[in-house]
Amino acid sequence: MTVLARRTFILASAGALLAAPPVLRPAEARTTALTIASLLGEDKPETLVWRWIAERMEERLPGRFRFNVVANAALGGEKEVAEGARLGSIQASLSTVSTLSAWVPELQLLDLPFLFRDAGHLRRVVGGATGADLTRRLAEQGFVAGGFIDYGARHLLGKEPLTRPSQLQGRTIRVIQSRLHTSLWSGFGAVPVGIPITETYNALATGVADAMDLTISAYAGFKLYEVVPCLTRTAHIRSSGVIFYAASFWDGLADEEKALLRQVSGEAAAYFNDLMAADEAQSLELALSHGGRVVEPEAIDEWRAGAQLVWSDFETGVGGRQVIEAALQQE
Repeated sequence: MTVLARRTFILASAGALLAAPPVLRPAEARTTALTIASLLGEDKPETLVWRWIAERMEERLPGRFRFNVVANAALGGEKEVAEGARLGSIQASLSTVSTLSAWVPELQLLDLPFLFRDAGHLRRVVGGATGADLTRRLAEQGFVAGGFIDYGARHLLGKEPLTRPSQLQGRTIRVIQSRLHTSLWSGFGAVPVGIPITETYNALATGVADAMDLTISAYAGFKLYEVVPCLTRTAHIRSSGVIFYAASFWDGLADEEKALLRQVSGEAAAYFNDLMAADEAQSLELALSHGGRVVEPEAIDEWRAGAQLVWSDFETGVGGRQVIEAALQQE
């Protein structure tokens, strides 16, 4: 080949390379790692939902994310996890709105006792304008909500049956570290003590607390039937929660990644709710098979009267009485 021919070949080859579309080489692909905290074990919805999200994201954006799910509360309780997310050491988790209300007081609307009739009622409220407003407020505090979830109803747990509010007089009750929960049980004459969920078993076993309230799933998950075998089916609070991502992590994502992760998280919220409903039935069977006992509440009007006092105390913090009434009347 002559020198002129060689030059012509090289120029033609270079032109073809410049005209060709760029190819993303494996070395150029970016993998983003997430540390995700889960309070419970591998078989519980709190962990299963993150495995589900990881699988869906891998199907749609292969190799883009690596989910490191740390189960069994190894990274701490809800409060510690939320603080870790704000500091950037944890990228995602689930949390009850009770814990997140320390940063977003308006979330306490979802915690008001005897407000929600059932799971469908709660789902309609968080799926509308109320949910959109709360999502915006969470983002302002560093929590990007991927979807609202339903842990199930909270029930009263004790070493003996507690069926009437008067039976709580003078008893020490473990509560979520939330002013609303403290106010509820103080109104019934109990002595509230804020104890992280990971420490409740020992607190109940040693007499630091006499009673507490919790969902059936977590009741079995933490084996609390061993120390507080009596469950009064009060269903006083519909325990709401959030699938959330730390803003410091979220802000570093591409728009495509944000859109897909938000979509998958919304789908995961529905998946979680289905898992939780099934897990609640299994958890109740487990608790009963290990000596647990379920009783029905008496004097339900007295329980509801106590709840109305909480509504009055917290109506300003949640945005006014009109916000409560709108949620109550949501069809």
